[in-house]
Amino acid sequence: MKLLLLTLAALLLLSQLTPGGTQKCWNLRGRCRQRCFKKESVYVYCTNNKMCCVKPKYQPREMLRRF
Repeated sequence: MKLLLLTLAALLLLSQLTPGGTQKCWNLRGRCRQRCFKKESVYVYCTNNKMCCVKPKYQPREMLRRF
């Protein structure tokens, strides 16, 4: 009986753990998160409706248009 309770407790704890890492986006340079860190910014949104947080050095530069 104690072994059964120990097994159930272990399974309950393991089910509460989140999988390691987050989904990657923007050519594997960004991460899908609810909030971005201070030095990151949002450029696009992920398929799971989270923000794709990308460091500014990996974001494309806007091209200046000359008319």
